[in-house]
Amino acid sequence: MYLNVTKLDSNIHAILQADQRKEELDHLEAAGHLCLLKDAFDFDSPSEVGDLIRAEGLEAALALHLYRGGRLLQGHGIPFGIIFGGTDLNEDLRQGDKRRVMGKVLQEARFAVAFTESMEAAARLQWPHAQGKIHVQSQGITTAPNPAFRWSTFLQRADINQSADNLHVFLLICGLRPVKDPLYLVDAFSEWHQEEPSVYLAIVGPEVDPVFTREVKAKVERSPGVRLVPEMRQGDLHAVMKNCFALVNSSVSEGMSAAILEAMDLEVPVLARNIPGNTAVVRHGVTGLLFSDPQEFVQLAKRLVRDPALGGELVAKGREYVSTSHSWRVERDTYQSLIRTLEGDTGGQAC
Repeated sequence: MYLNVTKLDSNIHAILQADQRKEELDHLEAAGHLCLLKDAFDFDSPSEVGDLIRAEGLEAALALHLYRGGRLLQGHGIPFGIIFGGTDLNEDLRQGDKRRVMGKVLQEARFAVAFTESMEAAARLQWPHAQGKIHVQSQGITTAPNPAFRWSTFLQRADINQSADNLHVFLLICGLRPVKDPLYLVDAFSEWHQEEPSVYLAIVGPEVDPVFTREVKAKVERSPGVRLVPEMRQGDLHAVMKNCFALVNSSVSEGMSAAILEAMDLEVPVLARNIPGNTAVVRHGVTGLLFSDPQEFVQLAKRLVRDPALGGELVAKGREYVSTSHSWRVERDTYQSLIRTLEGDTGGQAC
């Protein structure tokens, strides 16, 4: 979750985000805004955000995640917009206290952005008063692998046996927190590795939840064939993704996984858990493979290893899908237009 400040024509704007996604910042800077990004997990209360707003002279805000980011922006007298994150609609909506807070946030917000039609429908059903505020905009994708990054360096860092015949590295990119469920496949994958020493599962991402991170580290340490790698710079991560055998997503809940879309853009096969956020972008057997339990994952992964032609078909369709449905240019135009509704008079609703 991040806080981002923007300046355009002497107007200061702020943006709160709830994960590592910073593309919106890039779009706004491209329009001439000056942006400052802060991790909203560093704020314990709305009053601390209020102090930041006054100290920096902020005049507007944009939050990613209706509950985590949005609740920090209430009552400060600056106009703001919201981007639904995924867990806000998939998980937090089920909790009465959080649902009431999110409803109040939407009442105060100038606009809200949903990644998919189904997310928009869920929000509209729960909060009919927000119907005119919600815009559907899928995530725009662009990838830039670091050309200087060495795959062998990553393998060495991850303690993966580079001499293994027909090495197949499956990559799971996620922040270490329960909703991403990085341990979901560990036991099944470890059993497979003991049968096929050439297959590895590499989990890469930041340590978001300290308590859960300790659990993950302990589990991985005693799981053959599974490796845990600290978070990496985006260019290096794209290079790793480009070189891995397949991208894996095992989340309990997703809004729209940027990692899945980036893998498609880089022509890497995708294996994703069969949940609503993933099925919105992965068509089973067409743009990727969907699994419902660890055993099915292993079955599909083995199939992918045995059938290179299947992998070729999946990456071709995946790349076509991303290029037609996830244009970063369209996303940029949308956010540059929406941010203009936050400029000027702070009274009333602009959407």
